[in-house]
Amino acid sequence: MSEETAAGAGPGGSGSGLCWASLFSCLSLACCYVGSLYVWKSHLPRDHPAVIKRRFTSVLIVSILSPIFIWAWKEVTGIKPDASLLALMGFRLEGIIPATVLPLLLTMVLFLGPLIQLSMDCPWDLVEGLKVAFDPSFWVLCLTDMRWLRNQVIAPFTEELVFRACMLPMLVPCTGLGPAVFTCPLFFGVAHFHHVIEQLRFRQGSTASIFLSAVFQFSYTAVFGTYTAFIFIRTGHLIGPVLCHSFCNYVGFPAVGAALDHPQRCLVVFFYLLGVILFLLLLHPMTDPAFFGHLPICSLSRLTSHTSSLGSFSLCS
Repeated sequence: MSEETAAGAGPGGSGSGLCWASLFSCLSLACCYVGSLYVWKSHLPRDHPAVIKRRFTSVLIVSILSPIFIWAWKEVTGIKPDASLLALMGFRLEGIIPATVLPLLLTMVLFLGPLIQLSMDCPWDLVEGLKVAFDPSFWVLCLTDMRWLRNQVIAPFTEELVFRACMLPMLVPCTGLGPAVFTCPLFFGVAHFHHVIEQLRFRQGSTASIFLSAVFQFSYTAVFGTYTAFIFIRTGHLIGPVLCHSFCNYVGFPAVGAALDHPQRCLVVFFYLLGVILFLLLLHPMTDPAFFGHLPICSLSRLTSHTSSLGSFSLCS
């Protein structure tokens, strides 16, 4: 298939038809994911164990069915990638060890300041911390905590599967690699607006403060989604984005205000700045596709006329 034919493939045989199919599929998948959170009506808050368990079931069902959206999109658009569906979604063995380790290390570098701040304020020393980390009873306690499971396991896996592994393969043939990295997180950010409904419903603050919080959360999740989309394309694996998502959920948004008020403010701020500088310097070297073998999603970009555009900015090389 020539580039011109592939770029024009899709409903109605036009590039615009392909893009409409891609955007509609992504929007439908996002609506299904968010809608699954409300499939059971409840008057209980979102952190109640019963609510968390019900939502576990709902989002896992949507996540298991999410590959159907890619399959249907391929049938409608006529796009024929040279990789299997699972490989496109980041489920493959080639390069899995560096894909597991390097993105997580890179994210820890970015959070160097908050990690140093946490270590300074932690009542445990290194030896005590390691003892806790290797204590089986500690992990049993974590695995029986519904909120921990949601924040560290279920949410990172299902959100990265749906909003990265499923949506990016559908967006890349339409937009090209670069724009897909920035378009995909918009669905992810909008999906988090469901928290506004819950906060308004349970009156967890004034209307103005809730919406300001929602705007901030949208901005933060969109930026984070851009980063994990970048990691997904550069590595061709799902494991890296999932681990980075779980790590960020654990650390939380950097407490910049607390850092500025810290007794050792100069040292903490130094590590905040050092982490950002090292992150920017290491971002491309530590995600070099040469570490991860053949990148299946890049085969989709070659089916379109976007590969030579500025938006692709050599993501696959």
